[in-house]
Amino acid sequence: MTAVLLAPSSPQVDAPVRPGRHHRFLPVAVLLVILIAAHAWNLADQPFPNDDEGAYISQAWAVQHGQLAHYTYWYDHPPLGWIQLAVLSWPGQWLLPGLPALVHGRIAMLVVLAITLLLVYTVARRLQGTRWTALLAMAIAGLSPLALSMQHQVYLDNFAVMWLLAAFALALSPRRHLWQHVAAGVATSFALLSKETIAIAVPAVIVALWQGSHPSTRRFSLAGFLSGMVFTASLYPLYAALKGELFAGEDHVSLLGTLAFQLHDRAGTGSVFVPGTEAHELLMSWLGNDPVLLIGGLAAAVAGLAVRPARAPALAVLLLVVVALRPDGYLPKMYIVQLVPFLALSVAGVATAVVIRTERGFGSALVTTALIVTGAIALTGWPVTDARMLTESTNDGYTAASRWLREEMPVRPGQRTIVDGVLWVDLVRAGHAPGLGAIWHYKIDLDPAVQRTLPGGWRDIDYVVSTPAVRGEAAQLPTLAGALAHSRVVATFGAGDGRIEVREVLTTTR
Repeated sequence: MTAVLLAPSSPQVDAPVRPGRHHRFLPVAVLLVILIAAHAWNLADQPFPNDDEGAYISQAWAVQHGQLAHYTYWYDHPPLGWIQLAVLSWPGQWLLPGLPALVHGRIAMLVVLAITLLLVYTVARRLQGTRWTALLAMAIAGLSPLALSMQHQVYLDNFAVMWLLAAFALALSPRRHLWQHVAAGVATSFALLSKETIAIAVPAVIVALWQGSHPSTRRFSLAGFLSGMVFTASLYPLYAALKGELFAGEDHVSLLGTLAFQLHDRAGTGSVFVPGTEAHELLMSWLGNDPVLLIGGLAAAVAGLAVRPARAPALAVLLLVVVALRPDGYLPKMYIVQLVPFLALSVAGVATAVVIRTERGFGSALVTTALIVTGAIALTGWPVTDARMLTESTNDGYTAASRWLREEMPVRPGQRTIVDGVLWVDLVRAGHAPGLGAIWHYKIDLDPAVQRTLPGGWRDIDYVVSTPAVRGEAAQLPTLAGALAHSRVVATFGAGDGRIEVREVLTTTR
């Protein structure tokens, strides 16, 4: 019989305590709170409203009232973006009903921003990044002056980028489950159905899937991804087909007809290389806000094609840049929103590659610290620009006009008031009939259904709320121009080019 020897008892030695998961995520949570607070701080006052914001806010209002758009839905964009906005803006409308519709929309965008920043961190980590380089990507994506000025504005691009980053995160999941790769395809389709122009960056998701899948099952992963993307995205043309609006026709709107207009008939903004064009002026404004991220991020993207941690986001950057450089294309103001997170990920990916290659000689913490310090020195222009955005107020006129329209504006049966998209919902909430009572200024000459109700042209209009957007379009809209020319000022808010005037039309056929 073998004797069992028991070791003499020894004093209990506590095992070393490793930081728990909550400690590891604490820096992420703290940084997220700082970034969201920075965007929320001057949310109502900066930047100046864009009428595209008003269009999406108005369409979200229509969704909340059982329609896809506040006028005829003409397939200008897939509706998923403003459907999400309708859901996210409802709590703010319920809790803070006295705020302008623009502010409700921008508060909703903070939710999208928070998810986007967390996804930037997740993608950076899954691209073999360290926690510190992932935090760096998150900070760049949230604190760049381009981000601080655009990411809380109500743009469909913000929804699209959020879903595309979700597709990246799923494609790069270390668990490599097939359902995650199918979900990555579904998330990609959600990005497309939020803003179709994000399709330019879809090949980068496929590269991420290639990196994240196992060679032995990669063909199944790609098949699952494509199946999820194609099946979900096909619901949009199926909807159009079921309504008889897939193909162009003389008596109805159509998906393919609008697509042809967007691709071929829409006026371009010129080349970014030709001074005086809209595209060149837009590029100069982006460079004026943040030359460091645009130039440094593009350089990182070029270098990033050669290093695994940056390859997929670098490809997204380069694809988006190539399309933006088209000489006769259309370059919208919010296009930069799609680039910022991938520029940040490219910078972080290259930083990760540097850390990996030098950590044996110097230690990753030392190299990471050096990268962060170098980046901080390079970004000395950010605090000045960001401080201006956090302190200046450019929207006092819109805020005051919104309050006046909701509380002071006369409301009579049959009254017709022309207003821009930003103030349209405020006017409707004040009791004006949507569509033909509160009339979005674009529709006054461009929508046959509206024109048929105005046989007297501008003489059938009672009021015009003159804003920069309204005045800027008057030359192309004769009914609007006539109403402005035959009106008197009732109330004025703000001054200079950004002023808002409520004008009463003097001669009507009431």
